[in-house]
Amino acid sequence: MPTLRLPTDRLLLRPFTPRDVDDLLAVRSRSDVNRYLYGEPLDRRGAADWVRRAMAADRLVGPGDDLSLAVELQGRVIGDVLLRWAENEHRQGEVGFVFHPDAGGHGYATEAVTALLGLAFSVVRLHRVHGRCDARNAASAALMRRVGMRQEAHLRENEWVKGEWTDALELAVLRSEFSTRWLTHR
Repeated sequence: MPTLRLPTDRLLLRPFTPRDVDDLLAVRSRSDVNRYLYGEPLDRRGAADWVRRAMAADRLVGPGDDLSLAVELQGRVIGDVLLRWAENEHRQGEVGFVFHPDAGGHGYATEAVTALLGLAFSVVRLHRVHGRCDARNAASAALMRRVGMRQEAHLRENEWVKGEWTDALELAVLRSEFSTRWLTHR
């Protein structure tokens, strides 16, 4: 898959560039954004390292690859999305997303994740894509439900994160389910 630019009605999903460090820092330096993530808030150096890693993950060639894309609105990065091609035999993938809280309530995250799932199913031809979030992260679970994912599991105290046992929710959607929903809502 060549490096891509994926436009939506209001957004552009695209590979990260070095000029995105400040915008990424504005998102990922916040403690409220990182509350349910594995890592801690980033400083400028951490944001620059994160962007370098994301730039190396700008295409899906085969299983094990990650595609990290900046979500741009009017020239500014308001978040990022990730599509991981988990394995080939069963055509499984994973989606992830992080957005600036100021972008909330406008449907941007829903628009971006829907476009990413469209790519996962139409171009990469995955069979199933799942996402996982901390069970306390109601906003992330609600977003996954809005894009057509259904809850498959509530994993009780399955991970030790930031000094405590945490529950996780796993949601997923099949290509056949998403195709029907996506095509009828376009």
